[in-house]
Amino acid sequence: MRVNPRQMRTIGVVVNPVAGMGGRVGLKGTDEKVAEARERGAEPRAPERAVAALRALRAAADDSNTDLTLLAYGGVMGADEAREAGFDPAVVGEPDGAETTADDTVDAVRAFVERGVDLILFVGGDGTAVDVAGALEESGSETPMLGVPAGVKVYSSVFAVRPRDAGRIAATFERTEAREVNDIDEAAYRDGEVRARLRAVATVPVAEALQASKQLSSGSVEALAEGFADSVEDGVTYVLGPGGTLGTIKRELGFEGSPLGVDVWRDGEVLVRDGSERDILDALGERNVVVVSPIGGQGFVLGRGNQQLSPAVLRRCDLEVVASPSKLEGIGVLRVDTGDDALDADLRGWAKVRTGRYERRLVKVE
Repeated sequence: MRVNPRQMRTIGVVVNPVAGMGGRVGLKGTDEKVAEARERGAEPRAPERAVAALRALRAAADDSNTDLTLLAYGGVMGADEAREAGFDPAVVGEPDGAETTADDTVDAVRAFVERGVDLILFVGGDGTAVDVAGALEESGSETPMLGVPAGVKVYSSVFAVRPRDAGRIAATFERTEAREVNDIDEAAYRDGEVRARLRAVATVPVAEALQASKQLSSGSVEALAEGFADSVEDGVTYVLGPGGTLGTIKRELGFEGSPLGVDVWRDGEVLVRDGSERDILDALGERNVVVVSPIGGQGFVLGRGNQQLSPAVLRRCDLEVVASPSKLEGIGVLRVDTGDDALDADLRGWAKVRTGRYERRLVKVE
């Protein structure tokens, strides 16, 4: 019997604990909006996703015969989550104040580079990715980085598809490649305008469970929208997600929706515009349908840019996916990442996607 030799790997972990807090309360991000997110009742999302990734990391390391050394930034920026996942991390620094900042993330990355880690595993969104990539560039380091998706907007291709995927990749990757770090202007995003730009090119592990960069354009969906509008039923509450495809549907229904938010419509009336999770729940009726379209290039229908569609909302609704044929051709599969493993499992399988006035196509959901 051949026994695989043990390998050694040192990983630095840093968590942006406020990443993604604005999603379910309709803020579309937390840049300069943390206090407002808390006032609206937002709960931290990143720590639990960090723990999920780290538990998967630990299990994958055991399965792959890997000896792990885990470094972490202090408190809620990594050390707390590492301990909850069963690690005894070496703490390389502490946040300066009660509120964590981008400077803390930069300090963490510098400390990891000084100690020669094999990978920086960060938990956050595109803003955190920009901070990590910038600190690596300033340090002149080509240390690989890998993101655990926790932000509202996740446009970059440096993230794993789901937290547990990040853990497995971190433990087992063998090669790296250059990937894009993108970010958008959150203020413009809240006003309905997407201004995305390339912020850096980073070294990232090669793995199938990495997401692609988001594509910002799509083909004509007028026929699809007309077919959807013809099929609406009296008394049914429609929860209409963000994006260009849904924007066309909203116009066909007779109103100008929030292009990057979630709107609720029933019997010709807009009940909620750009709603939070609470707004949506309050507007639901006896029969409800969530309507979403996948992100071009990535395939996500839930969990990216529409966190208002929370597990609590989704469990009270049927789900309808709409997409033009050209968009589906560039995707292959649909993906869900609601933050609830049981719900994700229920949603996986095959979905019947509306692609035209009458046409539908079966697409696998992973």
